[in-house]
Amino acid sequence: GYLIEGHVPASDIQRLLARRPTVAGLAVPGMPAGTPGMAEPGTKVGDFEVVAFQSNGSTEVFARH
Repeated sequence: GYLIEGHVPASDIQRLLARRPTVAGLAVPGMPAGTPGMAEPGTKVGDFEVVAFQSNGSTEVFARH
């Protein structure tokens, strides 16, 4: 029942499914370069936020990497 948009790390999806918060889904807006699948080989994955969003468009930070 959740929507996942963008390069959300698997660990955040697992946390979402374990905790079952009342959100519509998770997103990593803007496709930042440090996300899983977007980082250059040999570079650090990080420096991005995963946001939880509601159907009304409101968001809050779910995780910082």
